[in-house]
Amino acid sequence: MGDAMAAVQIALTAAAAVLLVCILAGLWRAVRGPTPEDRLTAFVLLGTSGAALFIVLASALDVPALRDVAITVVALATVVVIVYTRRSVR
Repeated sequence: MGDAMAAVQIALTAAAAVLLVCILAGLWRAVRGPTPEDRLTAFVLLGTSGAALFIVLASALDVPALRDVAITVVALATVVVIVYTRRSVR
């Protein structure tokens, strides 16, 4: 049973590393632009990748509160996208 748990921990760590790279790519795109659509896409990527990272960390570290943080990140990303699209319509 110990080998299976170690394999799961390795898989969760690898998934967290991949998600962290996605977040860094999203941050780069959000800062770099060049168009508003690129920035909006970056915010969506940051929201989903950030939430996924918190969910993976919640499982890897056995901290259920990180799932609540993931829900908050998704809610904030949704609000940012709605505000951004409403602002650009006007």
